[in-house]
Amino acid sequence: MDNHILDRPIWNSLTTIHARFAMGDDRARRLRDGVGIFAATKDDSRESLNSLERLMPEGGKLFFIQVPPVVVPDGLRVVQSGQGEQMLLEKLTAKAGTDHVVERLGAGDADAMLELATLTKPGPYFRDTRLLGEFWGVKEDGKLIAMTGERFRHPGYTEVSGVCTHPDHLGRGLAHALCVKVAEQIIARGETPYLQVYSANTRAIRVYENLGFRTRKQVHAVMLERV
Repeated sequence: MDNHILDRPIWNSLTTIHARFAMGDDRARRLRDGVGIFAATKDDSRESLNSLERLMPEGGKLFFIQVPPVVVPDGLRVVQSGQGEQMLLEKLTAKAGTDHVVERLGAGDADAMLELATLTKPGPYFRDTRLLGEFWGVKEDGKLIAMTGERFRHPGYTEVSGVCTHPDHLGRGLAHALCVKVAEQIIARGETPYLQVYSANTRAIRVYENLGFRTRKQVHAVMLERV
């Protein structure tokens, strides 16, 4: 039974805190254009699947992350699928340190954020994805070289996402420092940080475990398009 709010994290975000960024109805929703391609259904009923099929943009794709297997509506097909780990922060066991100046990113950083995410591919990221939550970054010589932020929010939980570092600056602990900063901000609001990472990305999982994250459930990550 998918009764936990994080079992269908996208649905439970787009019907609560992020409802203003959603389009759809009471059976299926997706992020509006420019913000993202994530979508979800309330359940696997025929009514919900039909509603989802109507939401699919012509020539576009929709991305799903959830604990229960993704049921594909008639008229759509799977173009990408994978297995991931949904990790909850049990206790923040690390500190950011003082080696890096971490700053909050804003509208003036939108182009640089999109450029960095396009280069490093931390997951589906669009120009307005940054509007879903706070993003923090590290700059060097005025250039954004690393960032991390918030994506889906639910009552009591916020997802840490958009973790990326420019290839020329790997191995400097930037992702570590930024994840700690974002987690601290979420905790300060009285919420629990969580994140989702592909199961095959064992290096990232080790980093997150060192921060205090532990796997709650495995999730299905599926991209759909029209047949």
